[in-house]
Amino acid sequence: MTTATSATSDEPIDLAGVRRYLAPLPLVLLAVATVLSFLQPDEGAANARLTVVPLVAVTTVWTLAMYTLRPREWSARTGPMLTYVAVQQVLAAVLMTQHPIFFVFAVIGFVQAYDLLPPQWAFVSVGATSLMVNLIPGGIPDTSKRIAVAAASVCLQTLLIGVFGNLSYRFNERSEERRRLVARLKSVIAENNGLHAQLLTQAREAGVQDERQRMAREIHDTIAQGLAGIVTQLQAADRARERPDRRDWHLEQARTLAREGLAAARRSVAALRPVELDEAHLPGAVHDLARRWSALHGVPASVEATGDPVPLLTEIEVALFRVAQEALTNVAKHAAASRVGLTISYLEDTVMLDVRDDGVGFDALALTGQTDPPPGGSGYGSGYGLPGLRQRLERVLGTLTVESAPGAGTAVNASVPAIRRGAGE
Repeated sequence: MTTATSATSDEPIDLAGVRRYLAPLPLVLLAVATVLSFLQPDEGAANARLTVVPLVAVTTVWTLAMYTLRPREWSARTGPMLTYVAVQQVLAAVLMTQHPIFFVFAVIGFVQAYDLLPPQWAFVSVGATSLMVNLIPGGIPDTSKRIAVAAASVCLQTLLIGVFGNLSYRFNERSEERRRLVARLKSVIAENNGLHAQLLTQAREAGVQDERQRMAREIHDTIAQGLAGIVTQLQAADRARERPDRRDWHLEQARTLAREGLAAARRSVAALRPVELDEAHLPGAVHDLARRWSALHGVPASVEATGDPVPLLTEIEVALFRVAQEALTNVAKHAAASRVGLTISYLEDTVMLDVRDDGVGFDALALTGQTDPPPGGSGYGSGYGLPGLRQRLERVLGTLTVESAPGAGTAVNASVPAIRRGAGE
C-alpha cells in the first residue's frame, strides 16, 4: 500500500515555520509606520522628526536584539519575553504620541501576545495594547459618553482578541505536542526497524547453522548412504560374474539406488533458493509459479499484489515463495478446489501472503492437536509441509496461520517483517 507523502489536514502545523514568517513582521510594520509619518507630516513635523528618528532607531535595535535575533532558549522563558513586550509597548506608546500613524506598529502587540507569553500575561498584554491603540491616537475622551464608548471598545476588543488568542494558544500547544509525538514515533519506528534487522541477522546466522546441520544429516542419510549402497552393489556384481542372473540383480539394485540418490540430490537443490527468484522479484515469481501450477492441474489461480512492492531480504522472499509453493501443492493433493487466489500485501512494516481456496477444507484444529485428525490425514501437517514452513518463517521473524473448516475451503496466511534488501545484509 503506497503511503502518501504530501501534507494533509491531519498533520501537525509546523509552528517553527510560522514563526519564521512572524520574525520580520514588527520591523516591517515599524518601517511602514515611519514612512507614512514622513508622508503625512503634522504641524511641527521637523521637530517631530528629530524625536521620531531616534525613537525608531531605539525600537529597531530593541526588536532585533530581543525578538528577531533573540537566543532560541529565551522563547521558553517568560522573563525575557515579558520584558521585551513591556518595553516594546512603551516605545510604541511614545511613538504614537509623536504621530498617531504609529498605531500600525503598536498592533503587533495583538499578534505577539499569545505567541510569546503565557495565557494570563498575554491577556494583560492584549488589554494594554487595546488601551494604547484606542486612546493615544485620538486622545483621552473628554465627555462621559466618549469615555463609555472608549471603555466599551477597549473591553470588547480585549475580550474578543483574548478569547480567540487563548484558543489559538491551546491549539498551537496541541499541535506542537502532536509534532513532538510524530517525531518520537518516527524515531521509535526507525529504532524498531534497526532492531528488526539486528534480530533478523542473528536469526539468519542461527538459521545458516541449522541449515548446514540439516543438509549434513540429509546428505549422510540419503546421498552418502545411497552412494555407499551403489558401491556395495557394484562390488557384489563384480564378484558374481560367474552367475549372470545374480550379477544382473545387483546391477539393477545399483541403478535403483542411483535413481533414488539423484532424486534426493534434486530435492536438496530444490530446498535452496528457488530459481524463479533469480529471474524476478517475489510478485513475478509467485505469478509464474501460479501460472505453471494452473496449467498443470487445470485449476484457475489468480495472483494479486497490493501496496508498493519492494525488494526484500533474500531469506524473506524465499520463505514467502516456499509458502506459496507448499500451499499450492496441498491444494492440488487434498483440496479438490475449483479456484485459488494468492494475494501479496505490502504494508508499511509487514508483508503478508494469503493463499485461499474453495476446496473441501478440513478441521484446522487437528493441526494443533486439539482434535483428532481426519481419517487418512489432511496432508497439511505432515512431513516437511506446514511445520517446515513455520520453522522457515520463524527464522525470519515471521508467522504462519491456517484457517479452514470442512466444506469451507482453506486460507493460509504468512506474515513477515518488511525488511528491505540490504538492511540486514
